[in-house]
Amino acid sequence: MRLSELPAPEFDARLAGEGLCLRTGPFTARVCSAIAAVREGIRLLYADFPVAESGTCCDISLEVRRPPNLRRWLRPQVEFVADGAPVYEPFAFNQALPLLEWAMNWCIATHVNHYLLVHAAVVERGGRALVLPAPPGSGKSTLCAALVHRGWRLLSDENAVVTLDGASLFGTCRPVSLKNRSIDVIRAHAPQAVFGPPAHGTPKGTVLHLRPSAEHVARMDEPALPAWVVFPRWQPGADAVLAERPKADALIDLVDQSFNCARLGRSGFDAMAALVDASRVYDFGYGRLDDAIAVFDRLADQ
Repeated sequence: MRLSELPAPEFDARLAGEGLCLRTGPFTARVCSAIAAVREGIRLLYADFPVAESGTCCDISLEVRRPPNLRRWLRPQVEFVADGAPVYEPFAFNQALPLLEWAMNWCIATHVNHYLLVHAAVVERGGRALVLPAPPGSGKSTLCAALVHRGWRLLSDENAVVTLDGASLFGTCRPVSLKNRSIDVIRAHAPQAVFGPPAHGTPKGTVLHLRPSAEHVARMDEPALPAWVVFPRWQPGADAVLAERPKADALIDLVDQSFNCARLGRSGFDAMAALVDASRVYDFGYGRLDDAIAVFDRLADQ
C-alpha cells in the first residue's frame, strides 16, 4: 500500500503511536512523531512510498518529538531520539521536518553495515549509475535535482548504497534536500516539481525538500550498474569542464566520503575499489545547470 492510500485516521494513529513503517529502497524506517509539521511533511513528500505493516521488522527506528523540558513552553524546540536517547542538541521547533530527514540519514549511516555507504548523490540512465560525491556547498544536490527533471532517475540525494561486491548501486529515493540559493534555481528549472515547506535559520540556512516523482519511487528497487564517478564543483559563471581524474586519487577521496568503509574493513575497501574500477572518473566544474545537463547527457549517450 502507498502512503497516500492509507486512511488519514490510521496514518495519524500509526505515526503518533507505535510508528509508521516507511520503505525507502533497501531500508525500512519506523518513524514516530506527534508533531503536526512532521505529519504534514510526510504526507506530502512520501505520498508515493510504500507503507509496511505495523509489526514489520525495520532497519532503523526514530522519533521526532518535543523535548521534555520547561523550554518547550517558552521557546519551543524539537529533538531526534533513537533507541530512547536524544542524538543531537534540540533544534528550533520550525526545523522539525528537516530534522526528520537528517535523523533518517544519521540512522542509516550509523546502523547499516550490509552495504557500503558513500556520501553522494546517485542518478541513473539506461541502467547505468552516475555517482556524484562531494562535500557541502559543491552543488551536488542542485545538480541531482536538475538531472532528475531532465531524464535521469533518482536513486539518492544523500547515500550511494553499494553492494559489497561493488557491482551494483541501490538508492533510497528519498526527498532531495535543497538549500539557500539552490531553492530558487530549481524552482525556475522545474516549476512542475512538488516542494515541501521551507525551514529558515537551520544550521545549513534555509532548507526545503523536493518530492521524488511517483515513477522514480515505483522503481526504487531497481539497481544500477556503476558507470561514472564525477566530483562536481559549482563555480559562479564558470564554463562546464569535465576532466578525467586518476582512479587512485578518486579512491582515496571516496573512502573519506564513506560513512562505513572503515567499519567494514577489508570488504568495504574492496567494494570501493570495485566501484572505482568499474567506473570512469572525472572532476567536473560548472556554473550553469543547462551546460552541466548537456555534459551528462553526452556521457550517457556515448
